[in-house]
Amino acid sequence: MRYIRPTSLTWWAGLLAFATGAASLALPATGPLADLARLITLLSGSGDASPAALIALGLGLIGLRDRIERGFRGDD
Repeated sequence: MRYIRPTSLTWWAGLLAFATGAASLALPATGPLADLARLITLLSGSGDASPAALIALGLGLIGLRDRIERGFRGDD
């Protein structure tokens, strides 16, 4: 369970992006969730607010946090 780190801000950012993308797939494209998805993609520097992009961003942040932590510890 090395990917689940509730004390990491990067983990929370990735989880929020992933959850927003997953919810965008299930819920209508209009409303407050669409505005939240647009805000997250703007903050990440992307111009694409598609659910797939948000899910990829979230999983990438979670994996990046783990890789950086292992790099500093010397694990490989």
